[in-house]
Amino acid sequence: MEGADRLPLARKAMNVLIDQLRPQDRVAMVAYAGSAGAVLAPTNGRHKLMMRCALAALSAGGSTAGGQGLALAYDLAQQNFDPEAINRVILMTDGDFNVGLSDPARMEDFVAEKRRSGVYLSVYGFGRGNYNDQMMQTLAQNGNGTAAYIDTLAEARRLFLRDLPAAMFPIAQDVKIQVEFNPARVSEYRLIGYETRLLNREDFNNDQVDAGEVGSGASVTALYEITPVGAPGSVDPLRYQAEPRAQGQGSELAFLKVRHQPPGGGTSDLITRAITQGDRTARLAAAPEATRWALAVAAFGQKLRGDPWVSDRFGWDEIETLAQGARGRDPDGERAEFVTLVRSAADAHVRPQGH
Repeated sequence: MEGADRLPLARKAMNVLIDQLRPQDRVAMVAYAGSAGAVLAPTNGRHKLMMRCALAALSAGGSTAGGQGLALAYDLAQQNFDPEAINRVILMTDGDFNVGLSDPARMEDFVAEKRRSGVYLSVYGFGRGNYNDQMMQTLAQNGNGTAAYIDTLAEARRLFLRDLPAAMFPIAQDVKIQVEFNPARVSEYRLIGYETRLLNREDFNNDQVDAGEVGSGASVTALYEITPVGAPGSVDPLRYQAEPRAQGQGSELAFLKVRHQPPGGGTSDLITRAITQGDRTARLAAAPEATRWALAVAAFGQKLRGDPWVSDRFGWDEIETLAQGARGRDPDGERAEFVTLVRSAADAHVRPQGH
């Protein structure tokens, strides 16, 4: 964790979090440089100065016993478990676990097992080089938590002042979404993103299969690209296709099912809704601002990774135009920052090789 964008930034991020603590909140701290050890016993939110002093005493160096540190953090959380509170481990790491429990598969199993105790895990990454984003995302998913990367103090403030409070208070767990498209209206479809969140169809109704949690005030957006029946497809049509649905469902584009359990587990509830022609927007410019913004961000991500399904006719300029038209109210300047990122990516891709 050496370097200005690692431990020093993590300290600042933690101080932002400490500012939000209430008297009834309890925090313990574990360090894992070389070997793991508790640097702060469980302490209530009245003693913020004690927490800041423990942070200031941390130093980087030696090897990284991340797995051992994680195990100790879970032990402390379980020893002080409160069934009426939110019990969570927050891991701040540069992703370089190289001592003790470090095998990704073993760590996933370990975190999944601890999740069943009611202690959840959120992961925040720092620094570059050794950081393994995929592993940290997987750990957070297995721990019923969130994963994020912090590269600036502004990002830390955004995460800990706005996003973390929502994630800390789950209102539903094991949330599963299933969309069935009507083959009479949609010939092809693909889900954009969520590659690490896909479930088998038969797991949708199985309450024993883990899924993600949704926190208070949080929203979830899923984007699908579809090809209407009659429009040119990306692949040759199948010779033996399913018969169209029964009469009365011909106007439906798709059928949405959402299944979720209450916090703490239990029997899941099912919500269903047909998606019809009435849900369509005549043109992109008339779509809600949030939808247009999500499309711009998704297109940017696909363009960065060279997604073959994104047309060359939809380039950086088109992404910027779409984002500019959906900036709306932007009190923290985040959307303006995104537009700057799009411009920077465009410049990097047109710059001649070797410059």
